[in-house]
Amino acid sequence: MEILIFTALAFVLWLAWQRWQRHRREARFDKPLPSDWLAIIERNVPLYERLPEELKPKLHGHVQVFLNDMEFQGFHGQEISDEVRLTIAANACVLLLNRPGQFYSNFSSIFVYPSTFFSKQESFDGAVRSVKKQHRLGESWMRGPVVFAWDSVMHGTVDGRDGHNVVLHEFAHKLDDMDGAVDGSPTLSGPASYERWADVMKREFEHHVDRVQRGLPTVIDPYGATNPAEFFAVLTETFFEEPHDLNEHHQELYQEMKQAYRLDPLNWKTRPTAS
Repeated sequence: MEILIFTALAFVLWLAWQRWQRHRREARFDKPLPSDWLAIIERNVPLYERLPEELKPKLHGHVQVFLNDMEFQGFHGQEISDEVRLTIAANACVLLLNRPGQFYSNFSSIFVYPSTFFSKQESFDGAVRSVKKQHRLGESWMRGPVVFAWDSVMHGTVDGRDGHNVVLHEFAHKLDDMDGAVDGSPTLSGPASYERWADVMKREFEHHVDRVQRGLPTVIDPYGATNPAEFFAVLTETFFEEPHDLNEHHQELYQEMKQAYRLDPLNWKTRPTAS
């Protein structure tokens, strides 16, 4: 009996906490962005300038919630300025624009280094465990923080034409792991969507791996051949930064990404030209 009472009380407290979180986020979402914050986004995030006007207020709201929810920490002397916070937030929140009611609720910390950082990578050969240090530009930990090299963030964000954006990449991983598995599949709208997604992604991933192994050119970065999770993350970069090329060469893939994000970058403003 005591266990049932405790369980019921815990459930009631959880519901109350959820309602409070929802109310807090709604209130934050409606706050306008300060003009100096908006100036940073306009300067550092070309994707913002391409957005249809009706999506910009949504991005402002998501950025407000994101900055309220996330704790930024700098390492190796990296300063956490408004520029750092807003550049990462604005890129990350593009992925949420038309995904109803969804925020990044599966983690709360962002670590930023000035430049390339080292990460320990474990591998196993039977019972033999190996640990290697690898240079990293960004990293997403399952149910944990996202880690960035600030110079890589800036390099990826200011050129909105190259198909490379480390913030889009790592936050695609965060969307992927919201269901508890990093498998290259974000939360979708229903069983039919998952079936179609699995069919198209499996076929396209295998095709991509084959082209990469044969040294043939690919629209999607070769790193996407690593595994299905990396394929989805790299594909996200391509979808937002090179939508015309992706649609031209991989129309089914483009349609699946369009359904997953509920966005159509093909109809956004012309991508920025190199200065």
